[in-house]
Amino acid sequence: MGKKEELEKHRDERIEETGQMTLSSPEKESAIHLLTIIGEIEGHDNLSSSSKTTKYEHILPQLAAIEDSDRIDGLLVLLNTMGGDVEAGLAIAEMIASLSKPTVSLVLGGSHSIGVPIAVSTDYSYIVPTGTMVIHPVRMNGTVIGAPQTFDYFKQIQDRITGFVCTHCNVTQQRMEELMMNQGMLTKDLGTILVGQQAVREGIISEVGGISQAICKIHELAEHQKKKNRNSDKRKIK
Repeated sequence: MGKKEELEKHRDERIEETGQMTLSSPEKESAIHLLTIIGEIEGHDNLSSSSKTTKYEHILPQLAAIEDSDRIDGLLVLLNTMGGDVEAGLAIAEMIASLSKPTVSLVLGGSHSIGVPIAVSTDYSYIVPTGTMVIHPVRMNGTVIGAPQTFDYFKQIQDRITGFVCTHCNVTQQRMEELMMNQGMLTKDLGTILVGQQAVREGIISEVGGISQAICKIHELAEHQKKKNRNSDKRKIK
């Protein structure tokens, strides 16, 4: 097997196992890491083997490696998630937001619940015309103790999510809370479903677009960052 075939095999295995790969070509000066957030975001508890999940213990080390790598110039995040574990989702969102390298997200089928903070954690975000975002209050599974302390805890979690989202996009906290507490859209729940352009109008997503726009944008941001770093190095030499 030749070197080219070995590289292609390694790339295919990496996509199959982790949903990740590096986008690079001779025509492009920048190497972009592709990260997918698919299915349910798994936290400390393992989900069933039949569930499609994204494991945060796999994502966090990879994000740290991207930050530390001299070969990676930017990050493209593809999202099609129903949400999942709040703490795990926020951890991923905070890690992406703290990267020094340019980042772009693209919402495909949907980015629901805790997927919303991940979608807005990047420098620029896209959503396809039919993509959806479901915004609702925090929900808990299992037994819930009906005590004031429990409701205070719920509110603290909700405030963390709302605060993060509003800090990383153009929606106001008041509007975000209105969308969360909407009673007229979801039959058995509070919340709002935003489709494509609606998410842009609300100020949550930057622009409606697809994979071509997202790839073009991340290369643009990466090239701008590299030029900025080169100019900074020249000034230091002088």
